[in-house]
Order: sequence, then structure tokens, then C-alpha cells
Amino acid sequence: MPSGDNLNQIDPYIMNSILIIAHAPLASALRSAALHAFPDAAARVAVIDVPPEQSPDVTLSIARALLHTAAQSLGMTGTLVMSDVLGATPCNVAKQLVTDSQIKCVAGTSLPMLFRAITYWDAPLAVMEEKALQGGTLGAIAVT
Repeated sequence: MPSGDNLNQIDPYIMNSILIIAHAPLASALRSAALHAFPDAAARVAVIDVPPEQSPDVTLSIARALLHTAAQSLGMTGTLVMSDVLGATPCNVAKQLVTDSQIKCVAGTSLPMLFRAITYWDAPLAVMEEKALQGGTLGAIAVT
């Protein structure tokens, strides 16, 4: 993984997006909370709330359509796919989306991770991914 020193690689033409795939209603809740702090982020954060009865194939089809829209219509150069629980259906679907270097996937998504991802989404996708993971690590602390 690249180090934070790679932030000097910021390219003004990079426009990464975020796709959150999580058990319903977590994806929408995370997006709503993030929009409190980053109201201009709405167009670049897409969500899929996966209900218990939805098949993985349907979720995958929806996700592929959202990625296509982000790339074609919005001009996004990369996407960080964020899921809630490693090994659960949303994460298993998210893993299937990683077909090239323009899509990265992380699991265990939290609000600090999402804040970090938004903050660094104009950096190279690998840096954005690293910063999101750091947000998860640094955002979980004991409070006394």
C-alpha cells in the first residue's frame, strides 16, 4: 500500500467516487450522516441498502449499473466500494466488482472511514483506500 507521502501525486483530473454496499438501512444512514459534514458530496456517494430477501445477483446487477453511471455519466476515474461486514453478502458482492485498478474495496465501513474517503477522493485511488482504512483504525478508540 502506498504511504501518505503519495499525496503529492494529486492530479486535478482525478475524480473518485464511493459506492457503499451494506445491510439495509446502513448504507443510506452512512451517506446521510456524511452529507451533514460534506453536503457537496451527494453526487459522488452512491449506496445500495441490501434487504435480507434480495439475491446477490440482483445486488451485483444494481452495483454494476451504479459503477457504469459513475464512470460514464459523471466522469469518475475510480471508485472505492465500501461494505459493512467481511464475508457477508454485501462484501461478497463488492469483491466481485474489483475487476481492474480503477475499483478498490474495503470492508468494516464506519463513518470515520467514509469521512476520510471523501476527504481524499481527489487523490490516487490507492491513497484514498489507505486513508479510508486509517480512518477506521484511528476512529475506533476507548473514551473514558
